[in-house]
Amino acid sequence: MNYSLFDFLQLIGSLGIFIFGMKIFSEGLQKIAGHRLKSILSGMTRNRATGVLTGFGTTAITQSSTTTTVMTVSFVNAGLLTFVQSTGVIMGANIGTTITAWMVSLFGFKFQITPIAVAVIGLFFAFLFSSNNRLRNIAEAMVGFGILFIGLDFIKGAVPDINNNPEMFAVLDGFTEYGYLSLILFVFVGTLLTLLTQSSSAATAITLVMLFEGWVSFPIAAAMILGENIGTTVTANIAALVGNVHAKRAARFHFFFNIIGVIWMMLIMYPMLHLMDLALQLATDTNVSVMAGEVESRSNATLALSLFHTTFNVLNVVLLFAFVPHLVRFVEYIQPDRGGEDEEFHLRYISAGVMTSPGLALAQAQKEVQQFAGVTLKMHQAVSELLFDPDIKFEKQLKRIHKYEEATDQLEIEISDFLVRVSERTNLEHSTTERIRFMQTMINDMERIADIYYQVSKLAERMKESKSSWPDDAKSDLAEMMAALQKAIEFMHASVSRAPGQVDMAKAVELEDSVDKLRDKFRDTHYTRLERGDYSPRAGVIFIDVLNRLERIGDHVLNVNESASGHRLKAMRIVGSKRPT
Repeated sequence: MNYSLFDFLQLIGSLGIFIFGMKIFSEGLQKIAGHRLKSILSGMTRNRATGVLTGFGTTAITQSSTTTTVMTVSFVNAGLLTFVQSTGVIMGANIGTTITAWMVSLFGFKFQITPIAVAVIGLFFAFLFSSNNRLRNIAEAMVGFGILFIGLDFIKGAVPDINNNPEMFAVLDGFTEYGYLSLILFVFVGTLLTLLTQSSSAATAITLVMLFEGWVSFPIAAAMILGENIGTTVTANIAALVGNVHAKRAARFHFFFNIIGVIWMMLIMYPMLHLMDLALQLATDTNVSVMAGEVESRSNATLALSLFHTTFNVLNVVLLFAFVPHLVRFVEYIQPDRGGEDEEFHLRYISAGVMTSPGLALAQAQKEVQQFAGVTLKMHQAVSELLFDPDIKFEKQLKRIHKYEEATDQLEIEISDFLVRVSERTNLEHSTTERIRFMQTMINDMERIADIYYQVSKLAERMKESKSSWPDDAKSDLAEMMAALQKAIEFMHASVSRAPGQVDMAKAVELEDSVDKLRDKFRDTHYTRLERGDYSPRAGVIFIDVLNRLERIGDHVLNVNESASGHRLKAMRIVGSKRPT
């Protein structure tokens, strides 16, 4: 045996070049698609049939079923897709991933594409430095395409030659002599290979090279392909570990869907393989059987394996399509929705890192901002109960408000960190950069709203400790102020879920003005009560302090609405003239 450690490192390096090329190719295609990826995934999933087409199309664009399934899990986690809608996308992604096998089989083994790949890199490399975003993204995709096939050519050259390394082949051949048990064994090998490479495309390419070089037979390679279908589900399940229950269900569905497919295919494995062999012989007008493993049939064997890969995934979708509702109920049974208040105010929608497409990442961030606004609304209601409900358990309510305030601090840090990581990506469009800045402004203002509500609760605590009280008309004034503020916060909560330009700023300004007018009105009535001696100076000072703080909340609410609308000049005006320090 003359295969050294250096030769093995060359094989690993070749695989690295292939995976790197696939990554660059995939990311370039996703950037070209841009915001259309979101519209494809969220707009074409009205039913399972369109979901399958969506999954197929998205995987064709991204050239990675792993990317599509992880993206789908993230979308389910972000509430952009429902669990049921995601099932069709996942099934379609399984079909879409077979395009890679066809591309490698046709261009990697049937033609000498390496010189063309190098020429493609030479043609598009200069455009990587273009100021035109679209042209630069196209160049990135084409350079990645070239690197991908250069890596494939290197893999073919780095794989040990059977004639010069018979000992290695003998070891491998020893595992193929157990008939059907060997097929089961290599299903696990294919799964492990996908886990190691973290790419079903890379695992498929390695399997095709092994088949082409004669290291494995056609049936063994087909078993590895089935295992790779299982292995590709693991990444999505890992991504779902920190997701919500719906994301976990989507990932579990993908796993069980592929497992069921592998089980029924293993039952008819040999008849199916003979059918693929016959179909290829008819298509290529040759009598050479790929099942025999002859040297002259190896390039055709890669085509037969690609045909098997596609046929398996298409048949699995067709056969299980009607049983999806039953599989959904099974997944819901093993992954129940336990709910729980303890998870309510953690990040729920950002769960899989920064997505390749900034537009998709911002869609996740917007859902978190909407959750943030929901916390401020809950905080408003809790403070109202603290101020006006005589039967409230005061100490318990204070702790509840403090918990909300701590939650908003954490939400601001984590959302801001995510937005910073998105903004660090190169070549962001100006509109995307602006949207990130506005989101940062929104979460900062909402965190200040929570701080002020917490301060109001502490003022209420001082009132209780000093055994002071307000007369009924003062309480009535504050109740009216809180009611006006609730309308403003409810409007803010709706605004942050809308796209820029869709916020009714006239209504937002009207709500803020009503808060200002009430503050001015109740400030006058406060001084009148103070002059009449209706309450003690301490109670009066706390009343006017609460009133002013509530008015400042109204200012911050208007800031959030203006940032949500995307009007920088208005937001800057409010910051400069009204925002408290």
